[in-house]
Amino acid sequence: MSPPWRALFFLLQILNFCTSISTQVQFPCKPPHYNSYPFCNTSLSIKERAHSLVSLLTLQEKIQQLTNNASSIPRLGIPAYEWWSESLHGIATNGPGINFNGTIPSATNFPQVLGTAAAFNRTLWFLIGSAIAIEARAMYNTGQAGLTFWAPNVNIFRDPRWGRGQETPGEDPMVASAFGIEFVRGFQGGNWKRSGGGGIEFGEKRVLSGKGQSDDDDDDELMLSACCKHFTAYDLENWKNFSRYSFNAVVTAQDMEDTFQPPFHSCIQQGKASCLMCSYNAVNGVPACASKDLLQEARNEWGFKGYITSDCDAVATIVEYQYYAKTPEDAVADVLEAGLDINCGTYMLLNTKSAIEMGKVKEEEIDRALVNLFSVQLRLGLFDGDPSKGKFGKLGPQDVCTAKHKALALEAARQGIVLLKNDNKFLPLDKNDVSSLAIIGPLAISASDLGGGYTGLPCNPETLFKGLQAYVEETSYAVGCPDVSCDSDALFEEAIQSAKQAAFVIVVAGLDLSQETEDHDRVSLLLPGKQMDLVTSVATASKRPVILVLTGGGPLDVSFAERDPRIASILWIGYPGETGSKALSEVIFGDYNPGGRLPVTWYPESFTSVPMNDMNMRADHSRGYPGRTYRFYTGDRVYGFGQGLSYTNFTYRFLSAPNRLSIPASLTASYGKNTLHQKVDYVHTDELTSCNSLKFLVKISVLNVGDVDGSHVVMLFSRGPRIFNSTPQKQLIGFDRVHTKSYGFTETSILVDPCKDLSFSNEYGKRILPLGDHILMLGDLEHFVSFQTY
Repeated sequence: MSPPWRALFFLLQILNFCTSISTQVQFPCKPPHYNSYPFCNTSLSIKERAHSLVSLLTLQEKIQQLTNNASSIPRLGIPAYEWWSESLHGIATNGPGINFNGTIPSATNFPQVLGTAAAFNRTLWFLIGSAIAIEARAMYNTGQAGLTFWAPNVNIFRDPRWGRGQETPGEDPMVASAFGIEFVRGFQGGNWKRSGGGGIEFGEKRVLSGKGQSDDDDDDELMLSACCKHFTAYDLENWKNFSRYSFNAVVTAQDMEDTFQPPFHSCIQQGKASCLMCSYNAVNGVPACASKDLLQEARNEWGFKGYITSDCDAVATIVEYQYYAKTPEDAVADVLEAGLDINCGTYMLLNTKSAIEMGKVKEEEIDRALVNLFSVQLRLGLFDGDPSKGKFGKLGPQDVCTAKHKALALEAARQGIVLLKNDNKFLPLDKNDVSSLAIIGPLAISASDLGGGYTGLPCNPETLFKGLQAYVEETSYAVGCPDVSCDSDALFEEAIQSAKQAAFVIVVAGLDLSQETEDHDRVSLLLPGKQMDLVTSVATASKRPVILVLTGGGPLDVSFAERDPRIASILWIGYPGETGSKALSEVIFGDYNPGGRLPVTWYPESFTSVPMNDMNMRADHSRGYPGRTYRFYTGDRVYGFGQGLSYTNFTYRFLSAPNRLSIPASLTASYGKNTLHQKVDYVHTDELTSCNSLKFLVKISVLNVGDVDGSHVVMLFSRGPRIFNSTPQKQLIGFDRVHTKSYGFTETSILVDPCKDLSFSNEYGKRILPLGDHILMLGDLEHFVSFQTY
């Protein structure tokens, strides 16, 4: 939300919500006076009911529905409704639709999304969405939440300085797509449908497997509504003179097709999300919320079935910040014509009537928006009578902060921890041999800093210090820095003395929300302030090499620690949520074998010379531009995408994969050719009618060659023929998380769809599949698959 309206807007939202809280949930179609309308008739189709409802409204009543805080319609028995609730990694306090002052005082706080993404486990993502959905429905039943939640965030973590990168599944479009699909399916009730309403089973085998879920059920009925955001090419908050409210993201058709759009496409087409949020920024000169090309692509080409909301006050920014529209009425006309359905904020509420009077908006455009809005509410069962008598009506306080949900949060935190360095197998520590332990750093004693952005009130938060203290009774603490900014070294001496006296030392450093958050990007990739000096000073004083634990979502240049032999081990925990303390302690003392992998590239500090506003993904050496993400970046790395160690070692074997695949020669006319030699180089995938026949399974054996059981993320990459300079260096085409016992093996398989996985976009935004040899890469193994014509 933009600063000029923020304080007043939130005050009005809070006042309105506080006055509407009731132990008795208000609902439409209440008998005996309001249940005879056609829109209450469940035997009619959703579309018929929605059109019937819209036809009964006056113009003023229609306009009052175009804001997130939709007004009541007393004469029809329809109560007010708050569309804005948040559930990024648990029920959050950010939206006015959530209130923790009722019978439910807290909710399970799962790890921030980037940390969960590091688990590379589709099943885990689905189950988290399902667990949050149960808690959200329970809170709705107590009058403490709505039914429409604005999550997940599937934007690409393009630049390491982005303050909201922590909220995303990382830099890879395939991973972001997979996360969005699983979270949305789980959140909108896919698991509830399959289990027959019996709740969620979090059995160990199910959580450890990473295959994901399938959902072939009718998608009309919704348990809750999920919203894929922020559409699109949104990944800049406030950098130098660029602000998200006015930023124009100049994106090539090539990058739009194979980087920025795939997560949204998948979220809608496969996840079947019922909401799409357009972003603040403009895309190639047109504000996203006013872009008919973008919004209609989602509806007409991707089959989007739901409502489109603006980010909060994004309609106002079209006039106030972007100067795209000259008047408020023009802005309202632009977004409605583009296909927007509702405005988070009051801009449409205040200006739509005058836009109609001036002839800039037709009432039919409002009707179209309202049909989309009411259709989602109808799919949620909001007009089906008393919710306490519905299939979710028994959910309540007993279903929030349950032992199963907290166990799932713990498993997510465990699986997301990434071991980046472990010299001479320094970890795990033997708790029986650790006589004393020193914990150093301000982040070790703040439980609130473990949640990250969009966090609610956790069930049982615990500091990192308390979790470690449970393993070693003689555990001391020294803050080292007064806060995460660490602008002073005045407290170093106490930390140094603590390190000298302890048998083992753990330093907790990194980032919190004072360094990276919504509306705040970083300017440096180094540890904040004097944190690096603190780590080095403590490592110098310690009797043994120290353990460095890094928090936060943004990549860090910790090259100094990677090179320093006095720092034996480095662990990245992200924002691990309320169970992060226990998860970290289990990893450090060997009760859990880490298996997480980095979902983003960690760049050196020199990357900060790259303009953050340059949206190009591909490298351009003619202007010294190194490219972005593991697919295109050509510079040095601190740590690479997918990097992560274990306490054991794994080897692979390709059990089966094709060596040659053939494409009908009848398509030769549409092949791309090298004009010099008339050589056939590639085929356009949208002209192939045989994509399904080209799919193949890669069967893999994973062998644990160490003496510790552990879960492991199998990552299958491909490298295609370099027919253009813009060809990706490599790209992830499949992943799975498997659990393998010591000296045992596990078999898994990955389905490869060449038209999707082995293709990339050309400069015109058309996907092409190169012919010739493609290399499948599995660790150090390579397997060639040749595509030929016949």
